Amino acid sequence: MGAASNVGRVAMRLTRPVGTLAAGALVVLAGGWFFARCKEPVPVGELTPAPVGESWMNLLDEEHAAQWRNVSEEENIFEIDQGVLHIFGQHPLRYVGYMGRTFADFKLHIEYKLSKRANSGVFLRAQPEDPVYRGFEIQVLDDFGDPPDKNGSGAIYDVVTPMFNMSRPAGEWNAFDITVQGREVIVFMNDWRVIHTDLSRMTAPLGKFEIPFADLPLEGHLVLQDHGGEVWYRNIMVQPLEADAGQ
Repeated sequence: MGAASNVGRVAMRLTRPVGTLAAGALVVLAGGWFFARCKEPVPVGELTPAPVGESWMNLLDEEHAAQWRNVSEEENIFEIDQGVLHIFGQHPLRYVGYMGRTFADFKLHIEYKLSKRANSGVFLRAQPEDPVYRGFEIQVLDDFGDPPDKNGSGAIYDVVTPMFNMSRPAGEWNAFDITVQGREVIVFMNDWRVIHTDLSRMTAPLGKFEIPFADLPLEGHLVLQDHGGEVWYRNIMVQPLEADAGQ
């Protein structure tokens, strides 16, 4: 067909309701056409409230706040002020860990907000001498509106892709509610379950990791990553599920 026929076909396409075209862009080139990639509707989450009760430990209260450390060196990379842990974001690939005790099976509620283009992560069962490869990370990233990805918000970094990317825009608070029991990991992000996985099935190396996730330690520290860009954490609440482990 000639160019005129192609233009006619475009005109026919344009008879569909405007509402169906609003999500994408129509591009006409040399008598041809294509639709630019559409942004489909995605779910919108809400910040979950911090849990209460005697079984929950507030790791940023007066009793526990002094137990946070830069686990790799002595340089000051964070501060805790009025219940908020602020990572300055000036020294990429540093780690702030709670050194008061370790955790094996637990529930974790943690809230965070990011500056633009900031990158961080919540490391679970981490070993201070090697938090990246002897523990696992729930990714924290300024990627609002992006498709879910194995390296995106709420992912078990480089290994498990979340069902949805529930991150809020930079500057807004987000919440993770995480359960780790044995090798089962459940992650809620902004009140949506985005991951439910079994690390025991991961008996071979995955992603960038040489150690199979099935072989990772079953107990370790809670560690937060400084990967560049400011990030703030608050309401870091842990409910241990094991009896007296790590005390």
